[in-house]
Amino acid sequence: MAFPKPIRLLAAACMALFLFLLLQMMRNPSPFTAPGSKAKDEFASFVRDPNLDETLEPPEPLRRVSGHNYDADNVHSDRINATLLSLVRNKELKELVQSMQDLERTWNHKFNYPWTFINDEPFTEEFKKVTQLQTKAWCRYEVIPKEHWEIPSWINKDLMHESANYLEDQDVQYAHMESYHQMCRWNSGFFYKHPALADYQYYWRVEPNVHFFCDVDYDVFRYMQDHNKTYGFTVTLYDSPPSITTLWPETMKFVAANKHLLAHNNAMGFLTDRERRPEHNFQANGYSTCHFWSNFEIGDMNFWRSPAYEAYFEHLDRAGGFFYERWGDAPVHTIALGLFEDSSKIHWFKDIGYQHIPFFNCPNSPKCKGCITGRLTDGEAWLNREDCRPNWFKYVGNEWESKLSS
Repeated sequence: MAFPKPIRLLAAACMALFLFLLLQMMRNPSPFTAPGSKAKDEFASFVRDPNLDETLEPPEPLRRVSGHNYDADNVHSDRINATLLSLVRNKELKELVQSMQDLERTWNHKFNYPWTFINDEPFTEEFKKVTQLQTKAWCRYEVIPKEHWEIPSWINKDLMHESANYLEDQDVQYAHMESYHQMCRWNSGFFYKHPALADYQYYWRVEPNVHFFCDVDYDVFRYMQDHNKTYGFTVTLYDSPPSITTLWPETMKFVAANKHLLAHNNAMGFLTDRERRPEHNFQANGYSTCHFWSNFEIGDMNFWRSPAYEAYFEHLDRAGGFFYERWGDAPVHTIALGLFEDSSKIHWFKDIGYQHIPFFNCPNSPKCKGCITGRLTDGEAWLNREDCRPNWFKYVGNEWESKLSS
């Protein structure tokens, strides 16, 4: 019995659709994913993380321990005017000792650079005694000048409170914590003005409860000096757009009036990328939100003390975003470096294994113990998409690739 023509046409169409879908599945097989879960590599930042490649030391010249040239009591040592720097409170003593022990074990017991501890209140005798026991190097204990820490007079406290309510609704952390806003402002524009740091040029910022995994056998401060580096980082991440909504527009106002300050070989592409995380660029009004994670930074304070940076910080400070929003020192430092410094003077310390929860920098080296090579985070898988290294390598380059091929 023959079927009516409309039925035959419908059957043929269904068969054609079935064959088309079957062909697509054969061409694009995808792994099965349980309901509510994510495919394992969905948030991977790289096809291959460069930390999986063998990590050697950076290029010579590198200054090393030879005889007694870095002994703690050697007044004619090879140390330069540099310090390990920590903004820390008395209650964070245990967490700071953890950080000190790691860094002394992996690096500073060889080079004995001094430690400078800074607090917004005097350190206790217990804090001084316990920290000095962790190192042979000299330790200084300093208090932040009141005028460097307090909320400036031009900030409207009522507006600050209402702004914090709004930020809290946007899930911005520490919105109502005044001390956090003060800390971000101090780290952005005042730490390098502390009288105790006046004779220092270089610093290595060390926070409580961080980890260092790799033996480093050269003087990192002399590396910065000998290779004309301004700033060194280990981790670079995306920031929270609601915390810095007006930071880029204010920056562009400053740049419009000071175009002569832009470095010829700047990192504008890194700062304005809109391809990897377009929603971040949109919400931050033109800024990619990529920033160097400043809980680790090795830097030359001459950059922060320069007229260009001082003028930029003064502009931002008067705009009020450290208190009306939650501008952090990490994006402020990063934007300034990306605009006003030659990008070749910014160095990825790939060989320094580091963790500040929940992110890592873990290189492939026999000198590293305690971290998993190539692992960015021990948190949820989605945290892998916060990695901004792909943008840095895209727009600036990976200096370690040329070293690997040489």
